[in-house]
Amino acid sequence: MRPKHKMTLGMIVGNRGFFPDHLARAGHQEMKAALQTASVDVIALTETESKFAAVETRQEAARCAALFARHREAIDGIVVTLPNFGDERAIAETLRLAGLHVPVLIQATPDTPSRMTIRDRRDSFCGKMSACNNLSQYGIPYSLTTLHTEQPQSDAFRKDLEWFLAVCRVVKGLRRLRIGAIGARPAAFNTVRYSEKILEANGISVETIDLSEVLGRIERMKDDASDAQQKLASIRRYVSTQGIPDGALLKMAKLGAVIDGWMKETEVTISAIQCWTALEEYFGVVPCTVMSMMSNDGLSSACEVDIAGVVGMHALQLASETPSALLDWNNNYADDPDKAVCFHCSNLPKHFFKDVRMDFQEIIASTVGKENTFGTCVGQVKAGPMSFARFSTDDQQGKIRGYVGEGAFTDDPLETFGGAGVVRIPCLQKLLRYICENGFEHHVAANFSTVASAVHEATTRYLGWDIHWHKP
Repeated sequence: MRPKHKMTLGMIVGNRGFFPDHLARAGHQEMKAALQTASVDVIALTETESKFAAVETRQEAARCAALFARHREAIDGIVVTLPNFGDERAIAETLRLAGLHVPVLIQATPDTPSRMTIRDRRDSFCGKMSACNNLSQYGIPYSLTTLHTEQPQSDAFRKDLEWFLAVCRVVKGLRRLRIGAIGARPAAFNTVRYSEKILEANGISVETIDLSEVLGRIERMKDDASDAQQKLASIRRYVSTQGIPDGALLKMAKLGAVIDGWMKETEVTISAIQCWTALEEYFGVVPCTVMSMMSNDGLSSACEVDIAGVVGMHALQLASETPSALLDWNNNYADDPDKAVCFHCSNLPKHFFKDVRMDFQEIIASTVGKENTFGTCVGQVKAGPMSFARFSTDDQQGKIRGYVGEGAFTDDPLETFGGAGVVRIPCLQKLLRYICENGFEHHVAANFSTVASAVHEATTRYLGWDIHWHKP
């Protein structure tokens, strides 16, 4: 898995002249320390640039906005801290003038009952409402802490900051996203149709390549080419290949090397690949292991050219910074209404399995022969918390819509093939009815995390998508 992304936040310290100034200075220091403790780089005014490094006047707002603008590419989000009531206009003006269009978190520091004299009373409880009111007037979206007031050094704020950083990663990662569509949608899978134009209108571009071009590049690649041999070694390190023919492994390596090279050439981040059944019939392997390796490395890859599905995978991966998988809502589990079997053939990342080995694809083998279907990653999904997401382009309404939620993979026994696991989701029948009534696909992105709230906040508040949050 890739190392975690180093985050950078802009910081605005609110201040208001007839409230205790010393609170602004202390508030700046406390919030900066809290952010740095979370390994966040901080962009903020200093005391040489404004009174107590806070923002109160129009001039200070302009100065802070200019600072943020100089660091536009680095700043992932902005934290507004209110150690006292704060000047709501200056806060709003700073954000408007900077024009970063990044997520904004509003934090207010609580008063202490024993320190409520004119020297120490904060009134940030009230000031937060005024700041939010002004941001609403200015049309600037913002996020809130769980509690109305929280100390910067508290566990409550630490958790809220972790959540906010996930929101920032999702927003930044989905804006200007480039996706590789490798091959055509399988004819039998109308369910994975999508609108490139709707995605493009939301800042997501799709770069296409025909499967024949991929196979042509493979044909020209020599068996001893360094890219192919390096990929072959990576495959052998990644998963047990016992019993898999050497010829099939070399084909997988060449396929992986060509895809890697094309993705670098075109600067695409994630991919969706044609599988059923052209690769098996005309090339002689399944792409599952190659895709599993990409997803395990944070470069989410979906089968059946499910472009909208891989967007869901990527959103969960951005939020959690761990690998995502694309699964089928596949079977009931016994008579438990809150349990189901999630399955794929499979290209699940190794991160998902208790134990994993390479094998052949049993479903496709029945039509094209076992010898043409080596390359699946087979095993049972491990137990753990699960977040799920499904996004779809709605051509009739011209928007992106979807749903998110949380549950858990369980340790329930399951004797089957491919990659599969049992999930327990509270009020699952309600969710299944929602999926069917609204015509969503049978594919769902999953991730070992609890990040549904962050993905929902990012996609609805900051990207303007129509996303349902499944709650018990």
